[in-house]
Amino acid sequence: MARSALLDVGRQTIVGMGQIVAAAAPGELAAVLGSCIGVTLYHPRLRLGAMAHVVLPQSSGPAAGPAKFADLAVPNMIAELERRGAGRSGLVAKMAGGACMFGNSGPLQIGPANIEAVRRALAAAGLPLAAEDVGGSKGRRIALDLVRGTLTVEIAGVPDKVL
Repeated sequence: MARSALLDVGRQTIVGMGQIVAAAAPGELAAVLGSCIGVTLYHPRLRLGAMAHVVLPQSSGPAAGPAKFADLAVPNMIAELERRGAGRSGLVAKMAGGACMFGNSGPLQIGPANIEAVRRALAAAGLPLAAEDVGGSKGRRIALDLVRGTLTVEIAGVPDKVL
């Protein structure tokens, strides 16, 4: 598990770029996202969750980093939660992010590629996506409440969403 450079502010743990953090209630996992994706898995009965801050869609192999890439982050999150006693069938998947931070055209369309890669990784793992807030042109701040399993999405100038 990539856990370096974590900032623990009381009950909130900030998940940095290319990191996966798993934790149990009480508390909150949070991230600030642009074109990156915050993907969360939560087990309601155990009140156990994980968040990955996915930077890019596809790795070049298993040594590339378990959290930086969508194709590696999702299986690593599942494995970590299973090690902590959460069965895959009880996991609830949500995601947010994937904004087009550099305009809607041109070669730097990482956001939409990240969205599709996370969807593929979740489908390959047999996990349906329960909720999402993706795309657009503005960054987001997200927070996974480990007591309730809700994912709060904040976008400047827009009312907060609770997924």
